[in-house]
Amino acid sequence: MYKYIILYFVMINIVGCVINIIDKRRAKKEQWRIKESTLWLIALLGGATGEYLTMKAIRHKTKHTSFMIGMPLLSLISFALLYYFITLTLPK
Repeated sequence: MYKYIILYFVMINIVGCVINIIDKRRAKKEQWRIKESTLWLIALLGGATGEYLTMKAIRHKTKHTSFMIGMPLLSLISFALLYYFITLTLPK
C-alpha cells in the first residue's frame, strides 16, 4: 500500500511542476493563465513541494507572499502526512 502512496505523492508533485511551468510560459506570452485557486488546489492535494521548487527554479510567483509562505508550509504538512501514512501502512 505504501508504494501507491509514494507514487501518488510523486505524481501530484510532477503535476505541480508542470502547471507552474505552463502558467509561467503563458504569463510571458500574455495568454490565458491558470487560476491561482487551481495552483492552491494542487498544492493542497500534495503537490506543494513540486510547485514550490519549480516556483523558485523558474522565478514564478516569487513576489506573492502567500505563495512563498504557504507553499513551504503545505510542503511540510505533505511530508508529515506522507510519513504518517507510510508508517501506518508498512507491514509489521
